[in-house]
Parts: sequence; C-alpha cells; structure tokens
Amino acid sequence: MDSKNAGKKKGVRKEMKFLIDTSPRQLAERFTSNLIAGQLQTPLTLYKNWGGLWAADNGAYSEFDSRKWMKFLQNREPYIENCLWVSMPDIVGNARRTLEAFDFWNERLDDKWPRALVAQDGIEDLPINWESIACIFIGGTDNFKESSSAIDLVKAAKCMNKLSHVGRLNTLKRYKIFAKIGADTCDGTGIVKYDHMLKNIEAGLSCDEEQLLFD
Repeated sequence: MDSKNAGKKKGVRKEMKFLIDTSPRQLAERFTSNLIAGQLQTPLTLYKNWGGLWAADNGAYSEFDSRKWMKFLQNREPYIENCLWVSMPDIVGNARRTLEAFDFWNERLDDKWPRALVAQDGIEDLPINWESIACIFIGGTDNFKESSSAIDLVKAAKCMNKLSHVGRLNTLKRYKIFAKIGADTCDGTGIVKYDHMLKNIEAGLSCDEEQLLFD
C-alpha cells in the first residue's frame, strides 16, 4: 500500500464513538464493538455506572424532572472523574428557551460537573458562552441535525477545543456526516435496541476502508 492510501486509511480509523444507554453487563457482553466509547447514563433508565468513560443525559426529550435529575447526578458523584459531560436541561426544538434553561441550571449545578449545551433549532442566530461548556451536544429536530448550522457548531467546538456529541444517531448516513467533521461521540436508541443498526454502520465503514485500499 502506498503512502497516500496509508494516510487515508489512518484517517478512516479515527471514528466517532458511541455512548450506550445500557447496563454494565450489556456493555461487556453485547456492545464489544470498537465504535463503543462508554456509557450514556440518564435519569430515565437509571442503569448502574460501569466505571469507565460515561456521560449524563438529562431525560428532557421525554419529560424533564428536575428533582430526579439532581438526585441522579448526586448518586453518581463517585464516578465524576470519568464523566465527559452532563447535558444541561433543554427545550426540544427551541434554542432560545434552551439557553435560558441552561443559564438557570448553570447557577444551580455544582461547578465540578462538566456542562454540555444541547443545541436546538435556531441556535445559529444566538450567542453561545463557550467558556461555560465542555461539550456541544447536537440535539434538535431531524432537519436541524443535518443542517449546515449543526455542522458548523461541531466545527466551532473543535476550533475551541471543546467536545462534540450527536444525539439520536442511528444511520450510516448521519454517522458519516458527523464523523467526517470530527465529532467525538454520539448516541442512538436504535443502536441500543437493534443489533443490526450498529452492524450496518460498521459494515459501511469497512467498505469505505476497503475502497481506500484500491484507490
């Protein structure tokens, strides 16, 4: 293999990794793919912490319960060293209201927790206090997720040495969009529920690597 193709193949290996909302046992026995980085914990499922890399979602996509969320975080303080970020409460589809919710809870959450701002539709027209966050979390509607605004947010996060995460990612198409621009992590309920979804992404990436070998 020549040096040109070797460089391309090396780039392909820098995959975006999944965070999986499941139990420690399932992570060890079922989710053994190289595309798995760790565990996504939520106050909705309340799985035990697996002891490795993890992040905390807020459960707001269904219905945010502030007392349950705060208790959930309090119980996981022993694992804070391995926590990538905590997604702050958000309002699905509304960036302005989400930023207000962020400001409200940012004053009430202990500073030791790294914050993730969940980006929602319309955030491209609003200012972000990048110094207050560790991660930008691409949320919002399906149209927003694949928009230039969402892609630019990931690029901006990389420019400022912040992490980036993509929520509700279950397809090869969407995976490629964000992996190409260097997003760090992602999650998807379909990936958790259906084994074939992760296998489809792995197969698609494998085909890409094989193609590079013969370009």
